[in-house]
Amino acid sequence: MSETLSLHFGVTEWFQFFLHYLSLSLMAIGGAIAMIPDMHRFLVDQNLWLTDAQFNASVAIAQAAPGPNVLFIALMGWNVGMNAGGILSGLLGIMLAMAGMLIPSSVLTYNATQWGHRNRNLRSVRAFKQGMAPIVVALLISTGLILTSASGESLDHWPLWLLTAVTAVICWRTKLHILWLLGAGALLGWFGWV
Repeated sequence: MSETLSLHFGVTEWFQFFLHYLSLSLMAIGGAIAMIPDMHRFLVDQNLWLTDAQFNASVAIAQAAPGPNVLFIALMGWNVGMNAGGILSGLLGIMLAMAGMLIPSSVLTYNATQWGHRNRNLRSVRAFKQGMAPIVVALLISTGLILTSASGESLDHWPLWLLTAVTAVICWRTKLHILWLLGAGALLGWFGWV
């Protein structure tokens, strides 16, 4: 993450940042990771608050670290804050991003789970659960495409595209633990093969 940006953030920009994470929280049906395409659009393409390298590093570092999957949100908030003014802004970015992402979805999930459990035998509840599965899969596929295409949109990086496809098939068709696949990907990257 050697490339950084120098941003001028005021209350309006922080409020816009927080509101975006509030709205993403309510759309994150497949988890926060499924919202990566929209986060990329908002943070990198639209507002230029992060570079592609910072965005991808935030996701990669958080996914490699032990702990909850949502850690990449904190790293994005940190990087936006650091670009906006330093350590205190970085801490503010973490707090706003995490609060925006966690509060609405937690409240909604708690209430919906309570209602769904009470009404689990209704046909509409069963239909909703079955209908959401393809949406979650599509959001995760788009996340993979965004992260893979950041390394090159052409077929010059075919080993990376092939690794992505093979990993998806292995996850889908086997019970191999994801950590083995992450380790294999790390080794392939370390040797410079992808």
